[in-house]
Amino acid sequence: MESNQALHDFLLQKAEVLTDEWYNSLNQHDVSGVYAATDSEVIDQLKAQNYEFHKYMRQLFILERDEFFKQINGWIVNIGRDPQHLNTPTHEIIREFMRVREQYLDFLDDFILQQETPVSRDLENQWKRLLIEVFDEIMFKVSEEKSNQLNKKIDHQRTVINELSSPLIQLSNERALLPLVGNIDTERASAILENTLRNCTEENIDVLYIDLSGVYLVDTMVAQQIFQLIDSLQLIGVSSTVVGIRPEIAQTAVQLGVDFRNVTTTATLSQAMAGQSF
Repeated sequence: MESNQALHDFLLQKAEVLTDEWYNSLNQHDVSGVYAATDSEVIDQLKAQNYEFHKYMRQLFILERDEFFKQINGWIVNIGRDPQHLNTPTHEIIREFMRVREQYLDFLDDFILQQETPVSRDLENQWKRLLIEVFDEIMFKVSEEKSNQLNKKIDHQRTVINELSSPLIQLSNERALLPLVGNIDTERASAILENTLRNCTEENIDVLYIDLSGVYLVDTMVAQQIFQLIDSLQLIGVSSTVVGIRPEIAQTAVQLGVDFRNVTTTATLSQAMAGQSF
């Protein structure tokens, strides 16, 4: 335990040196993201994050492993969620962790050489194995947290896109238009159903015109989703009319055996609003 405490104290004294040597050794021509930053505030923050990491790492040799990870977990989460690191390629983050790990292995050799009492080979191997294993786990946890944050961001963006791709345009007299454009897959169809039902309820819509003139492909799945939307609207008291089915879509629907006979349809929105159907 005395040797572990001595190693802890040695690393504490070297924390600033570790940070300075690491940052000064960055190859500015071979990095991107946060490591290529020229903004002084970003650079200072990066150095502060690195220095804080060293303050945690020194405790590795005096704490139980589980307790160590409880202590450093907040730092791991902050790095994984840090906007600058989110905009940095993951492989570059891992590369810098590996370079810092080499620093620690070199400093460990320096520490062992400076000891008056020789450090046993078993203890040396134990320290090195512990460093390698812990660095690997920290790299994994940072990458995992970063991946989770990016996935959340993608999910949010997908939700926004789905909402924008199914806009409900309020007309007059509690009537609204739902213009659909482009391909409709299962995920988008689900979002259209959810958003339309919610918006119709919030806006007190009685009549909804579903404009398919911008849809160029209809398969049985899309047709099924349209029928489900119409049935769901009926359940909440909204009558619906399908507008603008393109000739090629009508032909495809017939070939697929999709039956629109029980659905109110019109060729144009003006016909629908005038109450004309065919």
